[in-house]
Amino acid sequence: MGDLVPAGDRVLACSTGHRFDTNRRGFASLMVGSRKLIGDSAAMLDARDVFLERGWYTELREALSALVAAESPHRVIDIGCGTGYYLRGALHAASAGHSPGSPLSRTPGVAALAMDLSAAAVARTVRAGLTEPRSTTDGLVADVWSPLPIRDGAADVAINVFAPRNPPEFHRILAPGALLAVVVPHASHLQELRAAGLALDVHGNKTDDLVASLAPGFHLESTADLSRVLVLSPDDVAALIGMGPSSHHTSSTDLAHPTEPPGSTEVTVAFRLLGFRRSLH
Repeated sequence: MGDLVPAGDRVLACSTGHRFDTNRRGFASLMVGSRKLIGDSAAMLDARDVFLERGWYTELREALSALVAAESPHRVIDIGCGTGYYLRGALHAASAGHSPGSPLSRTPGVAALAMDLSAAAVARTVRAGLTEPRSTTDGLVADVWSPLPIRDGAADVAINVFAPRNPPEFHRILAPGALLAVVVPHASHLQELRAAGLALDVHGNKTDDLVASLAPGFHLESTADLSRVLVLSPDDVAALIGMGPSSHHTSSTDLAHPTEPPGSTEVTVAFRLLGFRRSLH
């Protein structure tokens, strides 16, 4: 398949004859072949909206946004966008450098691509992105494990928050010297809920393993650890569990009535934010 270009109303086409529709919700689906995995459901996204909009992960969002904004990017890709919570924060921070009166005022704003396996997630992110006046957000439904339908060197920054990674493709779609911002959970993340059997164990996100998987195309440039103990209501706990993969392994009764302790629950949230620099070759 070659480069895609507009070919009529809401249609993308390439020179070899492939055609893809861009729907009324503002995104294109370039999924081909059978799908072995499914993306986040609408219920998971609803739970994520509820939990994140209450501000529980604000510290992580602000740290990620500052890392992205320091790049003064023009093109940002969020790989595994979910509800777009982190992308919106990053775009708001990055767009401030493109505002009228700034040294970059003669340059265009920030263009973002929100990618996810879940069409519901992409639609939600694109819709929410309309609130940021100095950036544009387009959407793409695609499988991160497959060759990505994105041009070589297309982005200045890629964001990957609690999402799968495809190192060779990340290297290809990022420009030389570009930033890859990755967020993974610490081993202590949700340890109280895991001890109660309400959340899955944390696997495969050790920093050494992550660095090794991204070499030789990237080198680790920065690391920031963030950890807090939250005091959550039963509704908050239900939303926290329901917004992630643990929701597939926990009954609705367990979510609605956490057993320890009644009233409120102390929950550790712990993340590592890593900044990787794409090699120049």
